[in-house]
Amino acid sequence: MTDLDQSSDDSNGNDELAPTATAVLTHVVRSIVDDPEQVTVDASESRGKVRLEVRVGPGDLGRVIGRRGRTAQSIRTVVRAAATRDDVDVDVDFAD
Repeated sequence: MTDLDQSSDDSNGNDELAPTATAVLTHVVRSIVDDPEQVTVDASESRGKVRLEVRVGPGDLGRVIGRRGRTAQSIRTVVRAAATRDDVDVDVDFAD
Protein backbone atom coordinates (compact mmCIF):
# COMPACT_ATOMS: atom_id res chain seq x y z
CA MET A 1 0.00 0.00 0.00
CA THR A 2 1.38 3.38 -0.93
CA ASP A 3 1.16 6.59 1.07
CA LEU A 4 -1.56 7.80 -1.27
CA ASP A 5 -3.65 4.68 -0.59
CA GLN A 6 -3.29 5.10 3.17
CA SER A 7 -4.37 8.72 3.12
CA SER A 8 -7.51 7.91 1.14
CA ASP A 9 -8.41 5.15 3.63
CA ASP A 10 -8.16 7.60 6.54
CA SER A 11 -10.37 10.22 4.91
CA ASN A 12 -13.71 8.67 5.93
CA GLY A 13 -13.86 7.29 9.46
CA ASN A 14 -17.29 5.67 9.08
CA ASP A 15 -16.24 3.49 6.18
CA GLU A 16 -13.42 1.96 8.23
CA LEU A 17 -15.88 0.05 10.41
CA ALA A 18 -17.46 -1.97 7.59
CA PRO A 19 -16.44 -0.68 4.16
CA THR A 20 -17.89 -3.53 2.08
CA ALA A 21 -21.17 -3.65 3.98
CA THR A 22 -21.53 0.13 3.78
CA ALA A 23 -20.87 0.16 0.04
CA VAL A 24 -23.34 -2.66 -0.62
CA LEU A 25 -26.02 -1.03 1.54
CA THR A 26 -25.58 2.34 -0.15
CA HIS A 27 -25.73 0.80 -3.62
CA VAL A 28 -28.84 -1.28 -2.93
CA VAL A 29 -30.79 1.53 -1.26
CA ARG A 30 -29.85 4.07 -3.94
CA SER A 31 -31.13 1.68 -6.62
CA ILE A 32 -34.53 1.46 -4.89
CA VAL A 33 -35.35 5.07 -4.02
CA ASP A 34 -36.60 7.88 -6.26
CA ASP A 35 -33.94 10.36 -5.05
CA PRO A 36 -30.59 8.54 -4.66
CA GLU A 37 -28.76 11.76 -3.76
CA GLN A 38 -30.68 11.90 -0.44
CA VAL A 39 -29.40 8.50 0.75
CA THR A 40 -26.93 8.60 3.63
CA VAL A 41 -25.42 5.74 5.61
CA ASP A 42 -23.86 6.40 9.01
CA ALA A 43 -21.80 3.73 10.75
CA SER A 44 -21.22 3.48 14.49
CA GLU A 45 -19.93 0.74 16.74
CA SER A 46 -21.52 -0.51 19.94
CA ARG A 47 -21.32 -3.77 21.88
CA GLY A 48 -19.07 -5.39 19.31
CA LYS A 49 -21.45 -4.76 16.41
CA VAL A 50 -21.44 -2.15 13.70
CA ARG A 51 -24.70 -0.25 13.37
CA LEU A 52 -25.48 1.09 9.91
CA GLU A 53 -28.18 3.75 9.94
CA VAL A 54 -29.80 4.56 6.61
CA ARG A 55 -31.58 7.84 5.95
CA VAL A 56 -33.54 8.47 2.76
CA GLY A 57 -35.41 11.41 1.30
CA PRO A 58 -39.02 12.25 2.05
CA GLY A 59 -41.41 9.67 0.68
CA ASP A 60 -38.77 7.01 0.02
CA LEU A 61 -38.82 5.20 3.37
CA GLY A 62 -41.87 3.16 2.35
CA ARG A 63 -40.09 1.97 -0.78
CA VAL A 64 -37.09 0.82 1.24
CA ILE A 65 -39.15 -0.96 3.90
CA GLY A 66 -41.54 -2.59 1.44
CA ARG A 67 -44.71 -4.52 2.12
CA ARG A 68 -44.67 -6.10 5.57
CA GLY A 69 -40.97 -5.15 5.82
CA ARG A 70 -39.87 -7.73 3.28
CA THR A 71 -37.63 -5.38 1.31
CA ALA A 72 -35.96 -4.13 4.49
CA GLN A 73 -35.39 -7.68 5.70
CA SER A 74 -33.89 -8.67 2.35
CA ILE A 75 -31.57 -5.67 2.45
CA ARG A 76 -30.46 -6.65 5.97
CA THR A 77 -29.73 -10.20 4.81
CA VAL A 78 -27.61 -9.06 1.86
CA VAL A 79 -25.70 -6.50 3.95
CA ARG A 80 -24.99 -9.05 6.71
CA ALA A 81 -23.60 -11.39 4.08
CA ALA A 82 -21.39 -8.59 2.72
CA ALA A 83 -20.24 -7.79 6.26
CA THR A 84 -18.62 -11.22 6.55
CA ARG A 85 -16.02 -9.89 4.16
CA ASP A 86 -15.34 -7.08 6.67
CA ASP A 87 -15.26 -9.67 9.49
CA VAL A 88 -17.88 -7.79 11.54
CA ASP A 89 -21.48 -8.24 12.64
CA VAL A 90 -23.83 -5.52 11.46
CA ASP A 91 -27.29 -4.23 12.30
CA VAL A 92 -29.10 -2.15 9.70
CA ASP A 93 -31.57 0.48 10.88
CA PHE A 94 -33.79 2.59 8.66
CA ALA A 95 -34.42 6.07 10.10
CA ASP A 96 -37.13 8.59 9.31
